[in-house]
Amino acid sequence: MRILTLAACACLLAACSSDDMTDTVAATTTSTSTTGGSSWFWPFGGDEGDELAPADTPQLGVNSYLWRATLDTLNFMPLASADPVGGVIISDWYAAPDKPDEHMKVTVYILDKRLRADAVKVSVFRQVRNQTGWSDAAVNPDTGIKLENAIIARAREIRLSTTPQ
Repeated sequence: MRILTLAACACLLAACSSDDMTDTVAATTTSTSTTGGSSWFWPFGGDEGDELAPADTPQLGVNSYLWRATLDTLNFMPLASADPVGGVIISDWYAAPDKPDEHMKVTVYILDKRLRADAVKVSVFRQVRNQTGWSDAAVNPDTGIKLENAIIARAREIRLSTTPQ
């Protein structure tokens, strides 16, 4: 009976395959290059210029300016995870040297491929140390907004510095 079940599952999985997948992937990555054949590679997408990327460059779901700006803005914090495909950057717990009994954790979500003010969402978590260990504490709501503004400002600086004049 187990062999029959395994055989049926194998047949069902084989029937799910499709040759259309390679055509779909090729169609989404095919584009023309304006770099004049240069070998520059940035795997994290970009702004409006993404459709002009070389065909062999993988196109991922985040804005490259926002991605780099987020990494620049959070460079003082250790990173726990960075997912350029999903556009999520999670920092590890960070304690400022002047406040060792308090630590913060930041999660940044890049929500769009375009450089827009609403393309970044920042969540900030804070814990304080007490007699029993670490406990969650309230975060000033302006902290996340200030980080979002700093990331967007840095992304605009990067875009202006890389745009030919």
